[in-house]
Amino acid sequence: MSQLEVVAYKVLTAGQMDILLRDGVFAGAPIDLADGYIHLSTAEQVTETVNKHFAGQTDLHVAAVDLAALGDAVKWEPSRGGQLFPHVYAALPLSAVTAHGPLARGSDGAVVLP
Repeated sequence: MSQLEVVAYKVLTAGQMDILLRDGVFAGAPIDLADGYIHLSTAEQVTETVNKHFAGQTDLHVAAVDLAALGDAVKWEPSRGGQLFPHVYAALPLSAVTAHGPLARGSDGAVVLP
């Protein structure tokens, strides 16, 4: 993983995805609001994120986020196992979302990215 990655991923419930599409901005899931930033994952981290934090949930969506569009609001910080994760210290605007779709998994169980 590299801090130079320019795309990260946000896992959203169907209701949260609806809010993002309707309002053009997403303030965050309950855990985001509690922590003070929006949690994102890199392509390499997103499957583990879904397995750990969304186990058993259905009707999930994945949004690809252009980190460059968020500028200084993005901070790379250590989290799970010391890995660096992109955290967004601002609301997530729809304009920074480059693709999105229902969460799907490949034959190997990995999350298929939009």
